[in-house]
Amino acid sequence: MLYALPIALIATTFGLRAGTVAGLLAVGLTVLWAMTQSVHLAPTGWASRVLPLLLLGVLLGHATDRERRAHEEHRRLEAAALLHREAIEINDSLVQGMAAAKWSFEAGQVETGTRILDRTITDAHDLVSSLIRRADMGARTEPPHDRSTSLHGPIRILDSSDGPAERSWAEADIPQQRDASA
Repeated sequence: MLYALPIALIATTFGLRAGTVAGLLAVGLTVLWAMTQSVHLAPTGWASRVLPLLLLGVLLGHATDRERRAHEEHRRLEAAALLHREAIEINDSLVQGMAAAKWSFEAGQVETGTRILDRTITDAHDLVSSLIRRADMGARTEPPHDRSTSLHGPIRILDSSDGPAERSWAEADIPQQRDASA
């Protein structure tokens, strides 16, 4: 029965497989002890020594594995909920702000549209900065973006002769899609 603590520690630390191996090893050591010491046990004597060791390793290891899986699932669900909340925040602050700016521009209210767009850009900057800080990634882990394969190149702002309030947007370096029939 002195093998019970090591089996329990191994099963709790490493899970079902290790717990099962530890239980089998303990049974093997018990059989070795019985053979070297010429101990003769009845079937109930063997069962009272072997079954608790095996069951301890298997059941405790299984419970440990289940607890780990449940913990991982809980963490996955928390991450999904966080992403969902962030997507709602992005929709509320950015997409709706851009839509309101677009409607203002279409209605001829350039000053209102510009003010809404400026506020939306500020909100976008704050939101993305917050997400980056919360990610706490330290050094950059993904490869830098290759501009040569980008579908969208940089956008230039062209000032009109009427001043910065009458800016127009121009696309630059954007690969043109070829007509499939050509």
